[in-house]
Amino acid sequence: MIDWIYPLLLVGAGLIVVSVFTSFIAFRFGAPLLLIFLGIGLAAGTDGLGIEFSDYNMAYFAGSLALAVILFDSGFGTPLKSFRQAAAPSIVLATVGVLLTTAIVGMVARLVFGFGWIEALLMGAIVSSTDAAAVFFLLRVGGITIRDKVRSTLEVESGSNDPMAIFLTIMFVELLVSGASLSGLTSQFLAGFGLQMGLGLALGLLGGAAMVFIINRVTLEGALYPIIVLSMAVLLFAFTGLLGGSGALAAYVAGLVAGNRKVRGRDTLAKFQDGMTWLAQIAMFLILGLLAYPSQFGAVALPALALALVLMFVARPVAVWLCLLPFHYARDEIAFISWVGLRGAVSILLAILPLIAQLENGEALFNTAFIIVLTSLLIQGWTIKPMAQWLGLIVPPRIGPVERVGLELPGNAHHELIVYHVVEGSPVAEGERLPRWARPSLIVRDGHSMRYQYAGRIRPGDYIYMFISPRYTRLLDRLFASPTKVEADDKDFFGEFKINPERPLSALRDAYDAPIGPNISLDKTIAEYMRERLGGGAEQGDRVAIGPLELIVHDADVDGNVTAAGLAIDHDEPKPRVPLFVNGRELLHLVRRRIAMARHRRQTRPEPVQETQVTEDQVAVADQTPSESKTA
Repeated sequence: MIDWIYPLLLVGAGLIVVSVFTSFIAFRFGAPLLLIFLGIGLAAGTDGLGIEFSDYNMAYFAGSLALAVILFDSGFGTPLKSFRQAAAPSIVLATVGVLLTTAIVGMVARLVFGFGWIEALLMGAIVSSTDAAAVFFLLRVGGITIRDKVRSTLEVESGSNDPMAIFLTIMFVELLVSGASLSGLTSQFLAGFGLQMGLGLALGLLGGAAMVFIINRVTLEGALYPIIVLSMAVLLFAFTGLLGGSGALAAYVAGLVAGNRKVRGRDTLAKFQDGMTWLAQIAMFLILGLLAYPSQFGAVALPALALALVLMFVARPVAVWLCLLPFHYARDEIAFISWVGLRGAVSILLAILPLIAQLENGEALFNTAFIIVLTSLLIQGWTIKPMAQWLGLIVPPRIGPVERVGLELPGNAHHELIVYHVVEGSPVAEGERLPRWARPSLIVRDGHSMRYQYAGRIRPGDYIYMFISPRYTRLLDRLFASPTKVEADDKDFFGEFKINPERPLSALRDAYDAPIGPNISLDKTIAEYMRERLGGGAEQGDRVAIGPLELIVHDADVDGNVTAAGLAIDHDEPKPRVPLFVNGRELLHLVRRRIAMARHRRQTRPEPVQETQVTEDQVAVADQTPSESKTA
C-alpha cells in the first residue's frame, strides 16, 4: 500500500542531488543556476524521463511555501542602509513599474494572441515582476560587485515587487471567473490594493519585531532557533493571507526588520536560511519544470517569443525609465536596471492560477509564461556580467580573497571568534601592524600553538585567533587579504587624483572652483558632505557629482564614514554607452535650455517693419506736385 513512497523519495532526492552537483556549471561558465534547475525539471517531466506530475494545487502550494522562505531571507539579507538608499526608487518600481509593465505587455498580448482585454492584462500581470531568487543569485553569488546604489535598487525592487504582481494576477483571474468587466476596476483595484498592502506592511513590521523579541528572550536549544524563525515567517505569511493581506509583503518586511536588529545567533540563522532558501529555489523550479509539457510550447512559441522580446526591450526599459525619471540615476545605470529584469519562478507560479481557475486559455497563458521565463534566463541571465562590464558599473576589487573562519559566541556577547590564515603578500605578512583593539589570543604556527606576545612577527601560514565584534571584521579583512592586481581601469573608476576627505569644502572650492551650493557651510569636511549626499552612509565606489567634478569613495569605515577619496575632473561629460535613457536632471536641463534659447531669440529678433495700407486718395496726393498739393 505504501510502495509509492520510496520511488517518490528516490526521484525527488535524486533530482535535488543532480541539481546541486550541476551547480558548478553556473559558477564556472556564468550560466543562470536557476535555469539549470528548471531545465532538470523539464528533462525529468512527462516529455523527458516520463515523470507524471499535473497537480496544479500541490504545485501552487509548494511554490507559495518556497516563496515565503525566499522573500523572508531576501529581506533578512538586505542591510537597512541599502534599503534606505534605494527605498524610494525601488518602491516606485515595485508598484508603478509593475503596473506599467502589465499595461504594455497586455496591449501587445491582445495584438499577438487576440485575447480580450482582461486576459491580455492577466498575461501582463503574470510576467510583470522580476524574480528575487534570480536577481539575488546573480548579484550576490555571481562574482560581480556592482555600484552600491544600483545593486541596492535591484535587490530591494526584486524583493518587494512580487506582492503587486500577485495582487494584479488574482484580481484579473477573479474578474474572468465572475464574468465582470473592466468598468468597475478602479474602485476594486484601490480597495483591494489598500487592504492587501496595508495589512502586509503592518503585520510584517509587527511580525518582525515579535520574532526579534522571542529570539532574544526565549532560551532554547541552539539548533531550534533557526527552525522557530523560519516557522514564524511561514506562519506570518499564511496568517496575513488569511486576513486578506499580502503574505509575500509581510514575509519580506518581517525579514527586513529582523535582519537589521541584534538577534541571538545571527550567523547561525543566516547560514540556515541560506541553505533553506537554496532548497526552496531548487524544489520550486524542479516542481514547476515537472508541471510543464514542452511538446505544447510549439502552439504558442512565436507569439510568446515576440512577447518576451517586447518585455525585455520595450516594456521593462520604458517602465524603468519613467519610474526612475525623478531620481538621480545616470543613463547607463538606468540601462542596467532595465536589463536586470529577469523573470523566474514567480511568473510560472502565477501562471498556475488560470489553470486552477480552469480558464479557457489557461494552458496558453501558462505555456507563454514558461517560454518568457526561459527566454529571459537565457538572454538576460547569461549576459548580466558582460552588460555590467560594458556599462562600467563593476567596482574594481581593492583587496584580494581572504581566508577566514568565524564562530559566533553563545549568549548576547555580540562578539565572535575569528580565525585568519595569513597568506603570502598580505599586509600583515609584509609587516603591517594590527590595530590595538584586535590583539590576537592565539597563534598556531607549524602545528604549534603560542601566545601572540611570544610569537614574534606574523608569518605567512600562521593561523591567528582573535575575539572581536563582527562590525570590525571588514577592517581586518583588508590586513589579511591576498594582494590583488591593480586593474588598468582603476583610475577611470576611482579617479585620477587622491584627496584628503578631512579637508573642508572651502579647499575644494579654492583649488578647483567647485560650485558649492549657497546653503552649504564651507567649513564642513569633504567626508561629511559626501556622506550627506549619499544618504547617511558611504561605500566603496560611491560617487558624488559637483558640477564638472566627481568625488569618489575609495574606502569607508564600518560606520559609513569616508576614510579615503578620489577626484575625477570631467570637463567634458563622458558619453553614456546607452544614450536612450535621459534622466530627470538632464531632461530638466534640456527643457530649461530650450526655454532660454527661445527667450533669447525673441529678445534679439529685429522689429518687423509695419506695413500700412495705402488708399487711392493717398496715392493721388503723393502724385501731386508740391504747388498742387499746397493749392489743394
